[in-house]
Amino acid sequence: MSAVITRFNLLENEGLEALDAYEPERLVYRAEGGAYLNLMGLHLEPLPDIDEGKIARLCRVVRGLAFAAVDGAQSGHPGGSSSKAEQVVTLLASGAVAFDARHPKNPGRSRMVWSAGHCSPLAHGVVSLIYEALRRGGFTLSGEDARAAVYPEQLARFRRWGGPSGHVESEYALADTSTGSSGHGFSAALGFALLHRSCGLDTKVFVIAGDAETEEGMSYEARNQASNLGVGNLVVTLDYNNFGIDGPITEAMPSPYVNHWFAQGWNIIEVDGHDIRELAYAYRLAASGFGAGKPTVVMCHTTKGLHYGRLENSADSHGTPLKHDEYVEAMHKLGFPIPGKQGDVAADLAVVAGALEEPESAYFVERLEAAARQIPAEADLVKQMETALAGRAMADYTSFERPATLPPELVFKEGDSVPTRKATEAWFAWAMKNTAFFYVGAGDLMKSILTGKAESVYGVINKDNVLGRGIRFGIAEQNMAMMSCAMAQDILPGGFRPCSAFATYGVFTCMMANAVRMTLINNDVNPQAPAFFIMLAAHDGPETGEDGPTHHGLFWMSLFTAYPGIKVYKPLDANEAIEMLFHAAKRGEPVAFSVVRPGVPVLKRGNGVPAAREAVNGAYVFKAFRGNGKPKKVLAISGGQVMANTLEILPEIEEQWDVKIVAVTSPQLFEELRRNDPAKADAVLAAEERQYVVTLHNGWPGFLYPFLLPADHQERALGMDRFSRSGKPDEIYQNAGFDAAGLKKRILG
Repeated sequence: MSAVITRFNLLENEGLEALDAYEPERLVYRAEGGAYLNLMGLHLEPLPDIDEGKIARLCRVVRGLAFAAVDGAQSGHPGGSSSKAEQVVTLLASGAVAFDARHPKNPGRSRMVWSAGHCSPLAHGVVSLIYEALRRGGFTLSGEDARAAVYPEQLARFRRWGGPSGHVESEYALADTSTGSSGHGFSAALGFALLHRSCGLDTKVFVIAGDAETEEGMSYEARNQASNLGVGNLVVTLDYNNFGIDGPITEAMPSPYVNHWFAQGWNIIEVDGHDIRELAYAYRLAASGFGAGKPTVVMCHTTKGLHYGRLENSADSHGTPLKHDEYVEAMHKLGFPIPGKQGDVAADLAVVAGALEEPESAYFVERLEAAARQIPAEADLVKQMETALAGRAMADYTSFERPATLPPELVFKEGDSVPTRKATEAWFAWAMKNTAFFYVGAGDLMKSILTGKAESVYGVINKDNVLGRGIRFGIAEQNMAMMSCAMAQDILPGGFRPCSAFATYGVFTCMMANAVRMTLINNDVNPQAPAFFIMLAAHDGPETGEDGPTHHGLFWMSLFTAYPGIKVYKPLDANEAIEMLFHAAKRGEPVAFSVVRPGVPVLKRGNGVPAAREAVNGAYVFKAFRGNGKPKKVLAISGGQVMANTLEILPEIEEQWDVKIVAVTSPQLFEELRRNDPAKADAVLAAEERQYVVTLHNGWPGFLYPFLLPADHQERALGMDRFSRSGKPDEIYQNAGFDAAGLKKRILG
């Protein structure tokens, strides 16, 4: 330029061009990510142990099994199953995966997560191909291992009662968590990867994913944290076929797809997802530590529904089976001369399985044996953990026993005002010191919920402290829940069982409900690997008064009392909280654990008031009837502040009534007591006493419905059944009629 430019008007035409010419460093289109490698179309040398022809023929059989299963069920997801065939078969053959088909749940295996859990036709097709090949060699599974196997003939019952599942479940080989909710698999896989790395293990975790899952907010949270923590043992093989269920992913994702991974710092390898050589190279590079210190995504460009007739390369192939005659035509084009008789899928499956020729079968078994050799001896893995975790208690939560005499930090003085969150703070720190396999974190609320003391025992996990046990999730509740739940699902070498506690305000737990639900399903379908976790629902009740209704924990427990496999625990005071935490660990059943922010009175025991340990029954008699001849009234109370307010007015109530007080800490535990020990339950609340019950809960009235006769739900279930407004806690209690004066009026009528 001839003259020195001192000022720019960037809003004029050519203003930006002038700036770019004069000071180019100011105008930069910048993207900073991990390592990037494009293998598409690159001339690559053949790999000596990768027989591309045989793998291609194995993929043809897998597609045939998947298509036949879908036609037999007239239901399922053929599109993504077909587009991922080369990815999954090549991954198994590549040597990148540690997997022993003869012992599919070997604790030293690589972990596999089907984030695209709808691709069960492919998952079952691949597993049935494995066990058909082994069966031909004279090997079949037995005992617990047999639960993980599927055989081609079983695909005739796909999506039917007793047959292979409609979405991927963790009881099967090559599946380590039950999936189906889009995007959740990224978080689950991150949980597995972080768990193993934090125990000193080199375990690789592979995710089979679809491109549309990137739309899911939870997957953003997981990708962000995986990169931030440098979880290099996490590998995603991503089916980039450009379609979701309803249409192209560009309808929901306007920016270039690669940006969604590159901008979060992931390593990226782009390949043709149907090119076996490119795939094998990519998987080996990813597993060997490509782009050190970062997770890797292998972005596989594919055709959705490849070879699936007129639905090929369409969104409709996602979950729409071909008409039967079209399916027959597609199978014939694939080279399977199936009889194609409607309703006789078993005959079609026999033809497809029969097309697995001996050279391919033998080659597949050979590659499976190579995968099995990747697994170190379990004793060596345990030694590896012991070395990495030297000085820590090499025991898991199943070894927890409540000490006969509790340590001083777990005992709270009767009569003091103590927030129950102080009890969980103390117990989490105690647990952290008594097991090497406990993980604690909060959704950017550590200072409020008080998880920091436990986190500080071994420190927060980061790139410089990979053996930490505290986790900073940030404001990412969904990822926090799914990741923490997955960590608790796993079984480490040596049989060690991790457990986790993850925390947010009770009012926000609804955001984590689906991750919890998926884990409860996993516990149910795969009871060999049940997860024990503590979802801490902090700041329960209206005590976060000034924050207003957005933060009042009044109704959250309604979700978690409905789910089977989890119980809501709501201790009335700090000592009860300690007892109930020990009880939860002993049971090994997940809990949603309620704690409050302000201090509540630590109840005085003795003189007829049972010890705090009685809280583990879900309900206990805090005060018995006097037998004074007055009309009877039973007050079933949940919530420490409600108990305190009620005790304040008890003398006035007893002027008119013979009062019995039942302290309720978990209606679900009490219902369980009714089933298992009806005599003890009747001693707490006999059937004939229900007619006298009035329930008091500082939240959703339905929480205590089990203590009432159905006809009495409306009249005698006293709770907070409307959204409140901002105010001091005492103001909110007063306006809800739950202060002492209000309770007196409501109880006495």
